[in-house]
Amino acid sequence: MIELGKLNSLEILRTTSVGLFLGDEEGNDVLLPNKYVPESYEIGSKISVFCYLDYEERPIATTLEPYIMANEFQLLQVVEVNEIGAFLQWGLEKHLLVPFREQREKMQEGQWYVVYCYLDERSNRLVGSNKIDRFLSNDNLDLRVWDKVQLIVTRQTDLGWEVIVNNKHKGLVYSNEVFKKISIGDTMPGCVKTIRADNKLDISLQPLGTRVLEPAANKILEILEQKGGHIPLHDKSDPEEIKAMFQMSKKTFKKGIGTLYRERKITIESDGIHSKPVN
Repeated sequence: MIELGKLNSLEILRTTSVGLFLGDEEGNDVLLPNKYVPESYEIGSKISVFCYLDYEERPIATTLEPYIMANEFQLLQVVEVNEIGAFLQWGLEKHLLVPFREQREKMQEGQWYVVYCYLDERSNRLVGSNKIDRFLSNDNLDLRVWDKVQLIVTRQTDLGWEVIVNNKHKGLVYSNEVFKKISIGDTMPGCVKTIRADNKLDISLQPLGTRVLEPAANKILEILEQKGGHIPLHDKSDPEEIKAMFQMSKKTFKKGIGTLYRERKITIESDGIHSKPVN
């Protein structure tokens, strides 16, 4: 079966004046235009291609790999807006359409949006949607507290940053727990902090509890070495100054320097922390 919106491994069937015809095991074929034909190939060999509909709504293959495929989320830029909808750059010659009905708010040319790509069953076209909550569900969670997860940042709210969790769930990172600059569309690891009774997910961008001590201590020690062995910050310093330098909370910083102090790697003085010479 040739799947639109996906990478397909297809057999090279024959060559023509317009390109190569590729086929699957069910007898379906699709054209790979000349501009995408590799310099060397053999009839009967397999080739990996992405399949979608061309400008004339015909299935077509390309060796280009788009920025997003069917059933995925991605940050994409709007390159054109017309009476049909918004068109996004996704790495292919024909842009990805986001119809007006699939826009959470009217999209603007030049702006970037997180979208979901899916195959519209009515038109058999690949389209994008900015109404991403429709494609996320927390009904059947296969997660536990402490589990490591992959995140895509989708938008900022009064509470914090909404994130896509493992490409299928919705989560929230609270603003007061963000200690580095993040933006919409950023991808990053995280871990499950809390699973609420209604299956809402609270997400942390850093390991929880005692698991944060070792990474924090290592980061403090690394920056301390970069600064020549002295940093004018300690456990009484302003939280914002600590956050600006280390991208961590004051609580995490204090635990980190506590670890380093117990391991006799630093001294804590009135003018800050100092590297302890190795004997």
